[in-house]
Amino acid sequence: MSMAALEARLRQEKVKKFEDFVDRRLKPDLVNAIAQRDNLFQQQKTFLDLKRNIENLEKNGVTSMRSMVNIGSEVYMQAEVPDMRHIFVDIGLGFHVEFTWQEALQFISVREARLARQIDEYTHLIAGIKAQIKMVCEGIRELLQIPAE
Repeated sequence: MSMAALEARLRQEKVKKFEDFVDRRLKPDLVNAIAQRDNLFQQQKTFLDLKRNIENLEKNGVTSMRSMVNIGSEVYMQAEVPDMRHIFVDIGLGFHVEFTWQEALQFISVREARLARQIDEYTHLIAGIKAQIKMVCEGIRELLQIPAE
């Protein structure tokens, strides 16, 4: 086997290792980070909707309410809430806490700030993973001696 053929084979092995690293490690990490960030965006939207609803209830002086409630499998029944001074808020891990409207608004503002920080962290993580993928692809390009675009 000639020296040039040996170098070409070694180069192909390195390219394969880099491609495997991108496909098996970086891309799944990127997909996971994007999914986690999307989940945080959904939570942020839920808390924003709750905040708006509480503010509208306060502004309109609502003290009782009738509503249709999903009891499972898209089956609804009419429900009446005679006293709306307190609401239950899902604080995570399956726990719900009874809050007054003001307490709920305070909790929501704290939670929104935390979610914004987490979203920012995931955005930086995603940018870092994308930079790593780009760097590895650049390394592959150099190994294959392909001119830059």
